[in-house]
Amino acid sequence: MSEHAPAQPRIDALDRRILIELQRDSSQSLEEIARSVGSSKTPVWNRIRRMRSAGVIRGQTAILDPGALGFDACFFVLVRTSEHEPDWQRRFLAAVQSRPEVLEAHRLAGEIDYILKVRVPNARAYDAFYQALIAEVKVHNVTALLSMEEIKATTELPL
Repeated sequence: MSEHAPAQPRIDALDRRILIELQRDSSQSLEEIARSVGSSKTPVWNRIRRMRSAGVIRGQTAILDPGALGFDACFFVLVRTSEHEPDWQRRFLAAVQSRPEVLEAHRLAGEIDYILKVRVPNARAYDAFYQALIAEVKVHNVTALLSMEEIKATTELPL
């Protein structure tokens, strides 16, 4: 491990059981989590607090149904660029982070430089997103792939 890398927090079996419960349903009461993992409330609360401060637990959120809220179209956007200067990367990062339609963005190894997961109501809304993106930053090539069916989606890590 590099001397500059943050220390990995120690996660034991009880911590993992707590994390599994929180991933499954973070709205559970402390009492419910403690009962599920075979512990009492105080140790469970102390472990959750420790894992939050260590950055293992980054936050808690509600998972919404995109279709129920009118976000019926999910596009995976493949971005290739011929620009690799820090200024372009900064502008691209700012553009992607400022767009609420972008649920995920990843820099890739290989022929494609970036992949974005974009959730919008329809193709017209995707086109508006696309036009706004290319107005902000120059890209070499953009390919949009429409997801026809979501087969699996989870936020749960395989603990």
